[in-house]
Amino acid sequence: MLEKLNTFLQKYIAILTPLSLVLGVLLESIGQHLLFLVSWLFAFMTFTGSLNMKFKDVKIFVKHPALILFSIIFLHLLMPLWAYFLSTVIFDDHLLTIGFVLSVAVPIGVSSVIWINICKGNLPLGLSIILIDTLLSPFIIPSLLYVVSGEKIQLDVASLMLNLILMIVLPTIFGILVNELSRGEIPKKYGKKLAPFSKLCLFAVVMINSSTIAPYLKYFNLQLISVLLLVFFIAGTGYVFALLIGRYILKDYSIMTTLVFTGGMRNIAVGVIVATTYFPSKVAMPVVFGMLFQQVLASLFSKVVTKSTLSPNNELS
Repeated sequence: MLEKLNTFLQKYIAILTPLSLVLGVLLESIGQHLLFLVSWLFAFMTFTGSLNMKFKDVKIFVKHPALILFSIIFLHLLMPLWAYFLSTVIFDDHLLTIGFVLSVAVPIGVSSVIWINICKGNLPLGLSIILIDTLLSPFIIPSLLYVVSGEKIQLDVASLMLNLILMIVLPTIFGILVNELSRGEIPKKYGKKLAPFSKLCLFAVVMINSSTIAPYLKYFNLQLISVLLLVFFIAGTGYVFALLIGRYILKDYSIMTTLVFTGGMRNIAVGVIVATTYFPSKVAMPVVFGMLFQQVLASLFSKVVTKSTLSPNNELS
């Protein structure tokens, strides 16, 4: 029963996510009373997502240090600069700029593992990048946001770091410990049973947090359409840049595939929580909209990646 539910949710996640957003807007008054649940729901999602990770995943850093460091720089420096540049050129709105930067500065989405696996990427490398990026996020995200927000917005950096540690780092470490101490038995026994609940938590987080930006979504205007289009463009270029780097510079299919999905997919739910907790609600607009396109773009680029041609030694030709 639970496996069937998980298959259904996975199959229609690209449809159910925007539906959750619409539902949150329609049930604005209810969602705002449930905001206290969001951090707990996300911590559960992080825990279940890290159940298949191991501490030895970090060891691959010794084999690919330059690649992993480049991935972190790409995720948290190059893409935020790109988002900052585009948003300041198109919009004269400091809050939207913060939102666009935050939408690409958040950690890698754990669900990228699914796409890396499907497209036969380098899974150990992907897990290593995700784990290192996750553990660094409480330090990277507050630093970036502090620089971008500047003196115009007072950001409680210490509170933000603590919140990220509680939502991401501790549940991740706990999930890894459960996997290690049980020698993989608990994830094997309960992992698939927890999977649908994790996805339901994602929909709940989207629904609850979208209630905070309901006032901006009720009136469909030119600015709203422009924000949607720019979110889609920035998200798409993240995949494109990673694909081009992997194909023409690294020239290795499995590494290219890993870079595409770690470079394109984001843990948007944590961005929504940060936006709604520490900034005016308008900041959450670009972040929330990212949820509309993430799975669709991942599916699209999975087809692009699998069409790449390989030589016998796994090099792209």
